[in-house]
Amino acid sequence: MKARKRVLVCDGDPQGVRALQVVLRGAGFQVHATHSAEEALDQAALLVPDAVIIELSLPDGNGADVCRELREWCSAPLIVLSSVTDEAQKVLALAAGADDYVTKPFGPRELIARLRAHLRRATARSDQPVVETHGLQLDLAARVVWRDEEQIRLTPIEYRLLRTLLANRGRLMTHGELLQQAWGAAYTENRQTLRAHMANLRRKLASTGPHPLIRTYPGAGYLFANCDERCSAGPQAAVTARVAPLTAV
Repeated sequence: MKARKRVLVCDGDPQGVRALQVVLRGAGFQVHATHSAEEALDQAALLVPDAVIIELSLPDGNGADVCRELREWCSAPLIVLSSVTDEAQKVLALAAGADDYVTKPFGPRELIARLRAHLRRATARSDQPVVETHGLQLDLAARVVWRDEEQIRLTPIEYRLLRTLLANRGRLMTHGELLQQAWGAAYTENRQTLRAHMANLRRKLASTGPHPLIRTYPGAGYLFANCDERCSAGPQAAVTARVAPLTAV
């Protein structure tokens, strides 16, 4: 018998928790309910959930802070389900590591569809296990990057952005293309969210200086540089890249 996916739910409203339990259990998920930020972090460490659904407003803190702490070690999809509709708060939650943001009241079928889509992406494995380029080593299946033998952990969103850029290296990827690949067609206009995640990705990859790996084209999009473009900066910038062709995400 196939094991049911474990979903950790965190909401300070008991009625909201009960509603989520009914919806998720009806869809075949195993639900673990918590009611505070502290309880959610403790239970996540014990359970290692397959996904987390969390309210932004909690009795002892902010759901975005919980997302940020979980992202230090947890790669499970994080979905914020909240009555907060302020765009700035949405961007804050996504920048903290949330994979999706659903506002209340929510449609049960839409929530389950989003959850399953994120779980599919989280469990998908790449047919190109390791890629080496520009001094970086990328394990695309594990979503892990190494630079100088130091491991860099990426969130699921950062992984999808990096894989999309790598699959199209040398080509300018527009904001809309990257947003659609990372979040879906409904988010193609949310450029502020994209900028926040790209800033985190570039920081983790140390993609700065006069010849960054990921180039920013204001008002247009982003580009992952080809080896030839990096090497043309001079002998000090010469890097040997061994990259197998990547299929589009």
